Amino acid sequence: MSYDTEEQVVTEPPVAGDEIDTLIGCLERNRRTFAWKCEGLDAAGLGARLAPSTLTLGGLLKHLALVEDEYFTRRLSGAELGPPWDAVDWDAEPDWEWRSAAQDSPDELYALWTAAVARSRVHVREAVAEGGAGHLAAYTTARGESPSLRRLLVDMIEEYARHLGQADMIRESIDGRVREDPPADF
Repeated sequence: MSYDTEEQVVTEPPVAGDEIDTLIGCLERNRRTFAWKCEGLDAAGLGARLAPSTLTLGGLLKHLALVEDEYFTRRLSGAELGPPWDAVDWDAEPDWEWRSAAQDSPDELYALWTAAVARSRVHVREAVAEGGAGHLAAYTTARGESPSLRRLLVDMIEEYARHLGQADMIRESIDGRVREDPPADF
């Protein structure tokens, strides 16, 4: 596998690795690509949108931070969500993260997403150590089922993949940045 030398974070899935390394590698590649699509933008860049959509890269940063915490902090580990998520009335404002991102500075948005990803990595490492891809999450569905780490990783890979296409289009409209993958030195 390829690793980011500063943090020893996988940057690519192995060509012929085991299940957990492949799943984590795919997720990390998606995270890295998303980070590159958002990298270096100011408030105007993070607030840019393509009409008629209200979707922005800032909103995507905040949304993906929420999804990271929801899946790996709350569902996988069973911990309560912390700030800013714990102060939101989700019934009254179900799209709060999308709407409120416009009031956050670029530094706040980048820091929120980076911290959520860092927490997720810790929770995933703990789950892998406890039971690998089959480790069951603390979360239980209405039917009394607990998803495996495998399922949560696949869901998160899908979440990033869906939003990467949107990020591609928005970033290209801002400054022409295109490519499927970040450059090797990113």
